[in-house]
Amino acid sequence: MNSKNIVHYLEHYAVGPRWELIANDMSRIDNAVVIPSLAEREHLFATLASIATNPHPELDRTLVICVINNGAHGHALPGVYDNNQQTLEILGELLHDRISDAAGEALCPDLAAILAAGLRLAVVDASSPGRELPERDRGVGLARKIGFDLALEVFDHAGDTPGLLFSLDADTLVADNYLEAVRTFFARYTRHAAFIAFRHQAGDTPDAEAAIACYETFLRYYVLGLWVAGSPYAVHSIGSTIACTAEGYAAVRGMNKRKAGEDFYFLNKLAKLRGIGFIDATTVYPSARQSDRVPFGTGRRITRFLEGQRYEYSLYNPEIFAILGKWIDCMAVCADERCDAAAVMARAAAIHPLLVRYLEGLHFEDVWHRLKRNNKTARTLRYQCHVWFDGFRTLKLINFMTRHGLEPVPMFDAVRRVLVMAGSDAVPADGDGVIPLLEVQQRFLAHLREFEQRVLVHRAHDFQFG
Repeated sequence: MNSKNIVHYLEHYAVGPRWELIANDMSRIDNAVVIPSLAEREHLFATLASIATNPHPELDRTLVICVINNGAHGHALPGVYDNNQQTLEILGELLHDRISDAAGEALCPDLAAILAAGLRLAVVDASSPGRELPERDRGVGLARKIGFDLALEVFDHAGDTPGLLFSLDADTLVADNYLEAVRTFFARYTRHAAFIAFRHQAGDTPDAEAAIACYETFLRYYVLGLWVAGSPYAVHSIGSTIACTAEGYAAVRGMNKRKAGEDFYFLNKLAKLRGIGFIDATTVYPSARQSDRVPFGTGRRITRFLEGQRYEYSLYNPEIFAILGKWIDCMAVCADERCDAAAVMARAAAIHPLLVRYLEGLHFEDVWHRLKRNNKTARTLRYQCHVWFDGFRTLKLINFMTRHGLEPVPMFDAVRRVLVMAGSDAVPADGDGVIPLLEVQQRFLAHLREFEQRVLVHRAHDFQFG
């Protein structure tokens, strides 16, 4: 791996000496699984036990880094600090091959499994006084960054084996081939990053099941719509599904410190290197529980659904993805023909008036002049078009069109239409604007999962960004 780039990153962009790894042995590490943990005493050890089911050769080369974090005591939610301190105590005992008396009977089976497997653990105390996360940056983005940055320091950067970083959440379970499948993927494909197939855990009530089915349908619909449009950003940005190389991590200057959406922006940067791969040979299982820690994401959406805060059974208008696809094709053709800015805008106007309005708001003619001036070949111009019109600007275009006329449509009608656009040969029956029974919703979701996996595997393995 390119140790020079990683050393440069550590010297200029890493979090610094405020936090440190506590571990028994940090030699011969090729994999680092980083798990931020905020008041997760009741869930973290089940996650660690699921990692411990992986084969011993993979566990022997893997360090699992638990970043126990909270803000200063005056800003932390009630009970968070105490929960974190108990978690630190239990982890401290595990480092000495013991089960803490404070663990309680419920955690003992998981703790015993962790010890029996010889899981190599490391702990970062970002909870105790003087080590808390600074209020300005307090959140999961910084917690992930701390773990990743510290992991870079334990890899053998002079060796031939690339260091791999796995991003996981404290309430997410993994399959027993999780580590092996990820390493096999990066050995086979020239990618710096990938996302892993996922399936949410079951809800604990019928309403919770309906909530997670609704949310997961939205996630998969959006990514499939991007795939239909030919976007290189058709990837799931779920923190617990991400893996990347140490070299790729350093090349994009590491994880950002955002309090929410850190995974989206991180993958958005990584996609501009070599594209994002898709690992379908294993599965991670994110939690379906409620949470209000961040303004969006799984936990917040489940809470919003269960509390009835808004109507959830509608999705982006499928016509938007058709427009997006025409715009992506237009940029490629205009790059090949080296059109002037006025010609590009004229072609955009022929696609849809809202597209032109959006581009005008971005001063696109100036952008195009700059892109042409700085890129002398059609190939590099096409690449820079994708770099400029990235996942963030794509999402902004979709939201702009939604606000200004292309209104959302009933969920299951939208799913059916996008599946047809994608070429699915077994589309579920049309919903006709009606919310079907939960078992029917779950059949729609199962079909989305299966079809999405087939098309994303093909694109992610073969598609080279730029």
